Amino acid sequence: MSVKKRSKVSAEFNMSSLTDIIFLLLIFFMLTSSIVTPNALNLQLPGKKTSPPPPKSKNKVVEVLESGSYTLNGAPINLDGIERQIQSLKRVDGDKAAFAVLPAAKASNEHVVAIMDLAYRMEVRTVMMEPK
Repeated sequence: MSVKKRSKVSAEFNMSSLTDIIFLLLIFFMLTSSIVTPNALNLQLPGKKTSPPPPKSKNKVVEVLESGSYTLNGAPINLDGIERQIQSLKRVDGDKAAFAVLPAAKASNEHVVAIMDLAYRMEVRTVMMEPK
């Protein structure tokens, strides 16, 4: 009885189809990433030449304290009060409405972002000041 040897299977791998798929995926992700725009806060830091400072006559400074409470020009205020003040500032100054945010050194980012989000929704410019 004679036993036949099986022919060996080739261990080669054809890379051309794999490179086609990689290029198609690359093109797909490049196209879709340009369509997606991030929803970010329009934060203007002081010191830039392009960002105008808030109007001198009506400087509004919102301080975020370490305890999570807020003050507006030194007077204690809650988040709803700040929203009303921003609305009145927007009515008076229109597109030039702006105010400054002054967080304490150990203030929670959550409280700072709450103020920045209010300004973003009402389309009011904000200037972030250096923490105390």
